[in-house]
Amino acid sequence: MAPAAARSRLLLLYLAVAATAGVLQARAQPDSIGFISIDCGLPGTASYVDDTTKLAYVPDAAFVDTGSNQNISAEYITPTLAKRYHNVRSFPDGVRNCYTLRSIVAGLKYLLRATFKYGNYDKLGRPPIFDLYIGVNFWTMVNITDADSPVPLEAIVLVPDDFVQVCLVNTGSGTPFISGLDLRPLKTTLYPQVNATQGLVLYNRLNFGPTNSTAIIRYPDDPHDRVWIPWVNTAIWNSVSTTLRVEDLEDGDIFEVPTKVMQTAITPRNVSQNIEFSWDPDPQPKDPTPGYVANMHFSELQRLPANAGRQFYINLNGKPWYPKAYKPIYLISDAIYNHNPARGFPHYNISINSTANSTLPPMINAVEVFSVISTTNVGTDSQDVSAITAIRAKYGVKKNWMGDPCVPKTLAWDGLACSYAISSPPRITSVNLSFSGLDGDISSSFANLKAVQYMDLSHNNLAGSVPDSLSQLSSLTFLDLTGNKLSGSIPSGLLKRIQDGSLNLRYGDNPNLCTNGNSCQTTKRKTKLAIYIAVPVVLVVVTVSVVVLLLCFCRRKKQGSTSNSVKPQNETPMSHAPAGGGSYPQSTLQLENRRFTYKELEMITNNFQRVLGRGGFGYVYDGFLEDGTQVAVKLRSDSSNQGVKEFLAEAQTLTRIHHKNLVSMIGYCKDGDYMALVYEYMSEGTLQEHISGNGRNTGFLSWRQRLKIALESAQGLEYLHKGCNPPLIHRDVKAANILLNAKLEAKIADFGLTKAYHDNDTHVSTNTLVGTLGYVDPEYHTTMQPTTKSDVYSFGVVLLELVTGRPAILRDPEPTTIIQWARQRLARGNIEGVADPRMRGDHDVNSVWKAADIALKCTAQSSAQRPTMADVVAQLQECLELEEARAGGGGDANGGYDYTGSSSDPYSGYNAHAADGHSTDDVSQTSTGFEVEHHFGRVPTMPTGPAAR
Repeated sequence: MAPAAARSRLLLLYLAVAATAGVLQARAQPDSIGFISIDCGLPGTASYVDDTTKLAYVPDAAFVDTGSNQNISAEYITPTLAKRYHNVRSFPDGVRNCYTLRSIVAGLKYLLRATFKYGNYDKLGRPPIFDLYIGVNFWTMVNITDADSPVPLEAIVLVPDDFVQVCLVNTGSGTPFISGLDLRPLKTTLYPQVNATQGLVLYNRLNFGPTNSTAIIRYPDDPHDRVWIPWVNTAIWNSVSTTLRVEDLEDGDIFEVPTKVMQTAITPRNVSQNIEFSWDPDPQPKDPTPGYVANMHFSELQRLPANAGRQFYINLNGKPWYPKAYKPIYLISDAIYNHNPARGFPHYNISINSTANSTLPPMINAVEVFSVISTTNVGTDSQDVSAITAIRAKYGVKKNWMGDPCVPKTLAWDGLACSYAISSPPRITSVNLSFSGLDGDISSSFANLKAVQYMDLSHNNLAGSVPDSLSQLSSLTFLDLTGNKLSGSIPSGLLKRIQDGSLNLRYGDNPNLCTNGNSCQTTKRKTKLAIYIAVPVVLVVVTVSVVVLLLCFCRRKKQGSTSNSVKPQNETPMSHAPAGGGSYPQSTLQLENRRFTYKELEMITNNFQRVLGRGGFGYVYDGFLEDGTQVAVKLRSDSSNQGVKEFLAEAQTLTRIHHKNLVSMIGYCKDGDYMALVYEYMSEGTLQEHISGNGRNTGFLSWRQRLKIALESAQGLEYLHKGCNPPLIHRDVKAANILLNAKLEAKIADFGLTKAYHDNDTHVSTNTLVGTLGYVDPEYHTTMQPTTKSDVYSFGVVLLELVTGRPAILRDPEPTTIIQWARQRLARGNIEGVADPRMRGDHDVNSVWKAADIALKCTAQSSAQRPTMADVVAQLQECLELEEARAGGGGDANGGYDYTGSSSDPYSGYNAHAADGHSTDDVSQTSTGFEVEHHFGRVPTMPTGPAAR
């Protein structure tokens, strides 16, 4: 590249617009032209008008309900500094804080611009780094490098709803803040690179040819209020200009560049030279190899004589970018741009050079360069969002309830659990607001959470009646209203749901709540607790080893009783005792599940005829209930090293946890010295059997099946850590404690070692090391203090087993852990040497790499370096999507998977826990990676590059 060549670097410039105060009323909605212009941190309610643009800027209080107003230091305020930079809104509390811009048009494209000037507002002299999101999709990392320089960030996206949120996320590198926020509507025909799955982030927008370096062009000259930065370099460029209007194409312009921008252009001062400009990629933490699109705008500004002509080629890094010679049109605005982003180059150099037949040098009027961002993440179902937002507003919930309730999973609202499907928006399935200080009546908005299965409103100050509308929640299987101030009758709709077995209702400690429908009479507190028998309305073939709570309950009629009336629950059941800790009533086990006698167990198991497996608690037997439902009966043996404490711990845990990826308990037996737990039957046995091949299954798990099992297991653990109150640590996560049903759906099992911890705990103190050799967290082994990260470590080992098909402890050629074995090979980049050869290479390599990387992060020596289970779930979802994309989705009736094995005796290899047991994008070197368009339709494909459309 010759030193005299006409070139420039695309530099990120900033805008400083002078403004004066006004007196317009602030509005939390678009103005008359559809604009929203917010001065963040501006106190009061009065807006003001900018002298240059004549746009009204409003305070931000109507758009955000967190953070605090701050003024920048006086030393950074100059006469020319725009007023909106004089103050900021700072967010020292919470991980995610969001602005909500409403009353916009769903499905329209919008330009969003956020501006930041640190100005040492906090007197710390440490500019922060944080992340910026548009709704649930990552926008960019905000990196404030100094106190004085304003940083504008702009994106163009298609907004799917009638509102859009801009969220600042604290990443641990300083307190997020913001100076200003703008929203500008765009026509749907503009910026064709923007669609429902892809947005654009501005790298730079330059206007070539002005002679005044401060002549920024924006509204009203640009009706969309884009900011066009002048680029002036008279040493190497000649400016060309006209006072005549530059018109758009007859069929409409897809960029609508202002005529004032198109009235100037540049040509090289040395007519034999090229026009060149370049930029370096700006990697992001969530996008290390960003892709770029460029929109180059051209118009011939000189009426050329018949013997003159201007023609040029456009190259990227020395190779054709647009595959034929281009000739600009006199006073017509045209553009050449690429649809598919260029990615993976260490440097991007655009060169515009004349053809051999051209008598005039090349020219260009303006350019826009964008990086692309994915907008494929879908927010929570809009009805669920409206409902939970109304609930938050009614009760003033003081949690991390900002942004989308379910997405991203790592920032999901505390106390909520959600379902995630690739083909539909996330739905809220669990709401836990116990001990949350809720006052007033039960909001009608709870009845709008149509997918909710579990709702815990216990131990608040809720008063008034129980709304009958809750009975219309067809998915609701568990409702806890214990410990409130509710009054009146339990609605007939709920009574019917209780009696038909589709709902488990808890309502104790509500002294004024009546229980007999229309014959409402307050019952004295000494009334004995009614015990309800849990019998699933629709029983799935289910389980062995362990458990979790039963989702569908119906009342068991006591012998000699014919009453179906619901009795008050004014005695605290055992399920309110702390899981895995504290003291338990050992004489009377008060569980809201079916209670079996020992004789009933003998009948169910045909006198304990068929053994499914054996664990530390005792044998597990095959059984059938009266209606033919197959179950697994876990009977404590006299020689078991697990006693009453472990039995009660597991039973108590299973009565309070509800999740599709945790094995369900159907009932229990505490008959004299006999103790047993009855679980759903899991026909495909343990994951360990499938990995090792020790069972009778003749098939093997495909990579897609393994990922699904890993994701479902991770979701079960995430629920224990985040969805339970108090949260639970499993403490014995391993392949033998993950069970599979007929559809190969995974469920975590065996909760005898589970411990509870509270939000302010950093660990759970124990005196005995528990777990299984090969899966135990080394930090827990050293400190004797398990944390949720102990479960993460154990899950990482399971994930490595799924990737490699090998056990946690390898014996050949010499004893080693699967972690050490995998790390050594992956360090050499040998993924195929790690992946299970039984998969025969039938997998997406990037998906396997990503899963292996997740596993290694989970098994980091230091717990602080390990991800949370919520992080793991999100990452595994991405792995599964990669594999689904490779395989084209689909699947068979086996839960969407293609398992070919059989399982006549799935539990033959079962072993329960022992308490003391031991994407890189390939870039062609001969192609620019660009697919280029301009307004005149399709052009022929060049042999050296991609097609231009």
